Amino acid sequence: MSKTTMTKKQTNEILEMLKDDTNYYGEYGRQFLSNSNIRTLLNDPLNFGNPTEPHLNLVKGQYFHNIVLEPEKKDDFRIIDASSRNTKIYKEEAAGEICLLTKERDELEHLVDIMLRNPTAHDLIRDLDVEYEVPGVINLAGEWWKLKADIVNRTQGFIVDIKTTGDIDKFESSAWTFNYDSQAYIYSEYFGLDFVFVVMCKKSGRLGIFDCSPEFIARGKQKVINAVEAYRKFTDVSFDPNAYFMAKTL
Repeated sequence: MSKTTMTKKQTNEILEMLKDDTNYYGEYGRQFLSNSNIRTLLNDPLNFGNPTEPHLNLVKGQYFHNIVLEPEKKDDFRIIDASSRNTKIYKEEAAGEICLLTKERDELEHLVDIMLRNPTAHDLIRDLDVEYEVPGVINLAGEWWKLKADIVNRTQGFIVDIKTTGDIDKFESSAWTFNYDSQAYIYSEYFGLDFVFVVMCKKSGRLGIFDCSPEFIARGKQKVINAVEAYRKFTDVSFDPNAYFMAKTL
């Protein structure tokens, strides 16, 4: 694979491989950068490449996505009928894994019901010409990036990303913290479509639909450029990790 170009055959072969989550999130996919790398590259570069530890919010988000986009996979999740994670039955059945409680599963499925009852959200997600879990690969700032869109809605001309949040009134701040701006930039560049977030608040059950301003996309582009600079610096064979320190002005 060239540093900047690849043939159509190479691209198609890569896209076929990236359709499979095992490849996308596994060893094969690690030859590419992705938006999930940006936070580490910009804030904790010495940990770049280390696996992310699973946590409850991640498991909840994955289950929420699967109900909407790949319902056939929801049975892959272990659900434990316990009142809390401190109970004996949970500890015995979970055996150290992070599992959903029955009440958490029910809450997430209720949020999906609320979201899909909204006609605007429903049409963004369930329109006539939509594809789910669509992979892509693109060269940005001289490096190859992988991506996988939740929903490509060609009827309305949007990439649609569904998210949950603990406080929808703080979603704009979360979009900065969790690099949703760089996600929107990468995906928009690849698909050539506008990007929309459909967001459900886990606490209140409120629904939000957020489009992306040019400033938001430009901010994401700059993060990609900065992340590539960090990636090249911290993966260079001459880099000495003992010489690294964070430098900021207070």
